[in-house]
Amino acid sequence: MENDGVYHEKGVDVKLAIDLLIGAYENLYDSAILISSDTDLIPAIKKVKFLKKEVEYIGFAHQPSFGLQKAVNLSRLLIKEDLENFVDKTFL
Repeated sequence: MENDGVYHEKGVDVKLAIDLLIGAYENLYDSAILISSDTDLIPAIKKVKFLKKEVEYIGFAHQPSFGLQKAVNLSRLLIKEDLENFVDKTFL
């Protein structure tokens, strides 16, 4: 969503929660990989785990979400060096 030239995400956490829950209920996955640090997703994660699915949290080491780390089955924290090979250096 754009506001005076500044972009903000709107409703992304709700969309992620819906995707997690639909996928779990419809048996579309055994393990979900979540790349978000939004603790608002914890209730959806708990329900997904209740449905016998696993959730893996991918976060960033400089600012991890300890709440999500506690809620999920597996947590991985990335450091800058993990991402350097994926950055197009022509734009830097």
